[in-house]
Amino acid sequence: MSAQTDYDVIVVGGGPSGATAAHDLTMQGHKVMLLDKAGRIKPCGGAVPPRLLKDFDIPQSLLVAHANSARIIAPSNNKVSMPCGDGYVGMVDRDQFDEWLRTRAADAGATRVTGTCETVQDGEGGVATLTYRTDRSAEPVTVTARCVIGADGARSRVARQCIPDGENVKCVFAYHEIVKVPEGAAAQQAADYEPDRCDVYYQGHLSPDFYAWVFPHGKTASIGLGSANKGFPLRETTRIMREETGFSDWETVRKEGAPIPLKPLKRWDNGRNVLVAGDAAGVVAPSSGEGIYYAMCAGRLSANAVDEFLATGNPKALKGARKAFMKAHGRVFWILGIMQYFWYSSDKRRESFVKMCADPDVQRLTWEAYMNKELVKRDPMAHVRIFLKDTAHLLGLKPAKA
Repeated sequence: MSAQTDYDVIVVGGGPSGATAAHDLTMQGHKVMLLDKAGRIKPCGGAVPPRLLKDFDIPQSLLVAHANSARIIAPSNNKVSMPCGDGYVGMVDRDQFDEWLRTRAADAGATRVTGTCETVQDGEGGVATLTYRTDRSAEPVTVTARCVIGADGARSRVARQCIPDGENVKCVFAYHEIVKVPEGAAAQQAADYEPDRCDVYYQGHLSPDFYAWVFPHGKTASIGLGSANKGFPLRETTRIMREETGFSDWETVRKEGAPIPLKPLKRWDNGRNVLVAGDAAGVVAPSSGEGIYYAMCAGRLSANAVDEFLATGNPKALKGARKAFMKAHGRVFWILGIMQYFWYSSDKRRESFVKMCADPDVQRLTWEAYMNKELVKRDPMAHVRIFLKDTAHLLGLKPAKA
């Protein structure tokens, strides 16, 4: 490719996926522009597994809390505690975490630009032409690159313009409120809150098809819920949840809402010079809604695919990002999708699901899979026991052990 461009790669979106892709491509020796909106904080529980810190060289100092257990609450208000054992769930604040990732990419040499992408088009010689505005009243700016990575969220403008069916992303609509945690054990106990525990509510009145949560963030906490039902009143239900759980009087710091994709797109590239990653590619885990780790994985795999594309000029290299991601995580996504479709469909099933989670085999394999980000294979008999218990729950053949 002989055409001259302003950049080798333009990355649209500075969340975990885009910032990771920009950093990796810069470290691989490419000229990179990172285009990101200013002041956008995605609603997110902020949970990250220990493996994320290891895989992406993230310092412990970015964790605002360590959760040592999860507590899940059934429609009947039956509560099941799931201790993490030797592991933990790290908690991050997205405003701090995402900014650290963007700064790292810029420090590595990426050109950081604040603005909003408007169009991405093919130019002569396979060059991608992108226009953006620094604000609504500003004149559009045009830049060119050999490749564009769209990491601009679930309603990705890059995906809608460039990727087949890129606008058809199934989403859960998430909303949360960040609240200040009052000082003093008595105030926290009054709301049944523990600073090292994640609470997950599987209750149909709080979410008809997903779940609600209270996640610790050190001096603050995230209280929120999600639903794919567009008519579901997220804000009002969050208010009701706070009243029911004793958090009504805790000071609200900010409120955020956004769509969260729950199914990877069937195609991530346009076959020429555009690739999507992160939420734009749909890589948020069904059932759990976990997205940070998977977004960063997709960002890294996209960077590797683009690096190969830039070296060879062969656009088929771009397909390698989705192929590698689905090989590593596709089976987990498939299983979690089945779980969400079945167990979240009624309060009766949610009740059985929570009871089943009291099982030691379920807890151990769940945490091992979460910490390691892969299905546990070394204990096949545990999987057999879980399968038999799961089948019994589904058929109503025996009561679940609490």
